[in-house]
Amino acid sequence: MIIERNFSKFVVFDEESILNALQKISENKSGIIFVVTAAGILSGVVTDGDIRRWLTENKTLNLDESIAQLANTNFQYASIDDDPKKISSLLSERICAVPLLDQQKRLKGVALSKDLRCEIEDIVINEYSPVFVIAEIGNNHNGSFELACKLIDQAKEAGADCAKFQMRDMDVLYRNSQSNDADLGAEYTIDLLKRFQLSDKELFAAFDYCHSVNIIPLCTPWDKSSFVKLEQYGLSAYKVSSADFTNFELTRTIAQAGKPLICSTGMATENEIKQGIAHLKTLNVPYILLHCNSTYPAPFKDINLKYMSHIRELGDCLVGYSGHERGTAVAVSAVALGAKIIEKHITLDKSWEGNDHKVSLLPEEFKQMVEAIRQVEPSLGSSVSERMISQGEMMNREVLAKSLIASVAIKKGSVISRDMVDIKSPGQGIQPNRLNDLLGRVILRDMQAADFFFPSDLGEGQVQARNYHFKQPWGIPVRYHDLQHLKNMSNMDLLEIHLSYKDMELDFKDFIPEPLDLDLVVHAPELFSGDHTLDLCSLDDDYRQRSITELQRVIDLTRSLKSVFLKSKRTPIVTNMGGFSDTAHLDQKQRTLLYDLLEESLSKLDMNGIEIIPQSMPPFPWHFGGQQFHNLFLDSEGIKLFCQKNNMRICLDVSHTKLACNHYHWSLSNFVKEVGPYIAHLHLADSGGVDGEGLQIDEGEIDWISLFQQINQYAPEATFIPEIWQGHKNNAEKAWLALERLEKAAKRSQ
Repeated sequence: MIIERNFSKFVVFDEESILNALQKISENKSGIIFVVTAAGILSGVVTDGDIRRWLTENKTLNLDESIAQLANTNFQYASIDDDPKKISSLLSERICAVPLLDQQKRLKGVALSKDLRCEIEDIVINEYSPVFVIAEIGNNHNGSFELACKLIDQAKEAGADCAKFQMRDMDVLYRNSQSNDADLGAEYTIDLLKRFQLSDKELFAAFDYCHSVNIIPLCTPWDKSSFVKLEQYGLSAYKVSSADFTNFELTRTIAQAGKPLICSTGMATENEIKQGIAHLKTLNVPYILLHCNSTYPAPFKDINLKYMSHIRELGDCLVGYSGHERGTAVAVSAVALGAKIIEKHITLDKSWEGNDHKVSLLPEEFKQMVEAIRQVEPSLGSSVSERMISQGEMMNREVLAKSLIASVAIKKGSVISRDMVDIKSPGQGIQPNRLNDLLGRVILRDMQAADFFFPSDLGEGQVQARNYHFKQPWGIPVRYHDLQHLKNMSNMDLLEIHLSYKDMELDFKDFIPEPLDLDLVVHAPELFSGDHTLDLCSLDDDYRQRSITELQRVIDLTRSLKSVFLKSKRTPIVTNMGGFSDTAHLDQKQRTLLYDLLEESLSKLDMNGIEIIPQSMPPFPWHFGGQQFHNLFLDSEGIKLFCQKNNMRICLDVSHTKLACNHYHWSLSNFVKEVGPYIAHLHLADSGGVDGEGLQIDEGEIDWISLFQQINQYAPEATFIPEIWQGHKNNAEKAWLALERLEKAAKRSQ
């Protein structure tokens, strides 16, 4: 149980609206809100279930009505002075929060079922949140306010969430701070602390400075006097030092503030840790235990990082790591073992006087540690989730793995025997482990030697092409070699030819000997000979010029292709413009520079009769089996500005854009509304997470009915194709399945 005394997020006044109450319930994530009068007297309780019932039972809804009408006045409560065990007994699976009242029935606190979470200012720390990184400044400011501010700046720049200090009342803390009879170690420490303290005014000014640069200030009170001063200032949580983990009087005093405690466990024995945890459990405040070895520097052999999981079990709480060893490897490893807080000292010079400086990280080292932590976090995944093949693995599997292929020509109706099947690369068909599933089956198509066997040959995902009906002109993706065959399988309006750099050397008339009564879209190659990835905004002038030259070749070829597509007027070329980076996304200034370079490159192209349409991009594109970072044509505002400035339109790849919306927490509906007037063409595929692109329709996260409603409203003239990963394989079976599902969604959207 946790007793929350900072309970404003659980309270609405009885004259407030139902809408305000809904917002509060959403924010506090506890599914409950307490309704109070202007005098603070509890008048009722409202749960999210109460609001749902009200919504379903009322035909006319007015969210501006008073929440008081929904309040349940028959509620369970306890006194703020009741024994914690009695309060805890009121909580259950059904009751997750109990109001705590004084004698006048005024709300004074909320008892909550224990949850492995705590809130520090606007950051929630739980099992699923990013690691909370503390830059321990301590006394590394050497008593200088100016140096303290520099360290705060460096901590913020390095990516820390928090800058932490220490506060001591020397006269209260030490039995005789003026005495000369202390041991040498204590004498040295006392001397340093006397000289390297900030005044109270300076310390509070440092906290203010933290807020001004958007980093959370925290502090360790080493005594009750310091705690009182810090509480008067108003910190959001407190750090308890290893030295005070067994100081139950101090921790009890600090806990009276009702704020989260972050407790280091260095220098404590196993029994002392158990006693300390038992004491923390009586305080009814959220706490997180930090594993720690309090030597400076700590020998690696003494750290025993695996002990962190033991204190997690003992404390039934979140855990973290406070490190005093050299380097960053141990701290990063702690994240892999479940640490939700990492605390490391930061300094500007390791040679400065004092024990902490030599075990501290320089700003660049601290930044490298934070970057490593942020890389480790997404790599942890979930041990209980099903093993899924990533998009990059799927791409490499296509190239590197092996498949079941026909070793001889096979007639339709034949029963597959072992001598008809071979195992060879690439991995574009059925995996070899399905051999026994294939043997003995009747093949339903004619096959040539070296043709791949596909899942449809096992009776999985079979679909027959037919005629489809949409408001918008539509087509399918094709390559030269399958164009003639696929165009006859349905009533498409256009073909989108996906070119490779090798196709550029072929004579297209060998594949299209007669004109076609169809429209044309061309997809420019991304990769050209010599491992050259098209990048029209490269900072390397020579590289960018090569990209301009290659795209001009595509334009020239498209003009020739256009002559055999009778319905093609101003043929669009879908183009990935470049602007990717290898290690991180670029900032706004860098992106602006890339857009400028792109405009300069486009100005050098002869686009007569051709329309270049940049493709909207995902934040983490897969380039030939490896993931990168994309920076252009990600956000709706950037796309709008580019199109308006250059009088251009785009190809909206809905799968790509949904991934960007997921990553940046944007609304896909708003995105489509904003860019709708600039959409010339669409690629339609589903998506999942932040990098799962090209999924089959209805196998991801996109609401296709809603999307078609928006297309009809904001981009009614736009053409589209289904752009499913490897959708053109095996007679485009994945494309036909996508069209089946898209047609159903389109009809339901009308």
